[in-house]
Amino acid sequence: MLFEMLAISLGVSMDAFAVSISKGLSIRRTTARQCLTIALWLGGFQALFPLFGYFAAAGFRTYITSFDHWIIFGLLSALGVNMIREGLADQSDESHKVASSFGWRSMLPLAVATSIDAFAVGIGISVVSEGIWPIIISIGIMTAAMSVAGLQIGNVFGSRWRKPAQICGGSVLILLGLEILLDHLGFFEVLRSMLF
Repeated sequence: MLFEMLAISLGVSMDAFAVSISKGLSIRRTTARQCLTIALWLGGFQALFPLFGYFAAAGFRTYITSFDHWIIFGLLSALGVNMIREGLADQSDESHKVASSFGWRSMLPLAVATSIDAFAVGIGISVVSEGIWPIIISIGIMTAAMSVAGLQIGNVFGSRWRKPAQICGGSVLILLGLEILLDHLGFFEVLRSMLF
């Protein structure tokens, strides 16, 4: 059970890790406050969404899974386009942009977009009658740690090549959203069946 719990936690945290790398690409230097902010937002939402899924499982499973990929795609694409736009714009007031990029208007959509898969984990846990609290704690801690690591990794590369890094980070968010959308629509399964 411990191995499965850690594997689920690591798997669910990968979207947050990728988003954190993109976030790190756009800042000059990471601070303890930024690390704490991203850990609390992304780790906190990743821990809450399985709980929501656990309690909402019975009646809403098929309804939610029929459109969750569209929500993720829309949120990540909008954030990616905004990040590319900022990378192409003249950044004369850089300190304001960096500070606002960790405000609630930026962090809330990222936290929701990266946590929707964790909602499905909560639904799955309710189906197999496993305890919810150990997996919630594991997901929250793993996501917080992976988010801080991603922020630092992105920052190392982004501090050298700021504008191209922001454009690249925005492109990663859009591609991540597109990959999630295509996966949920069955595109990759059709492609695999055609190739093999």
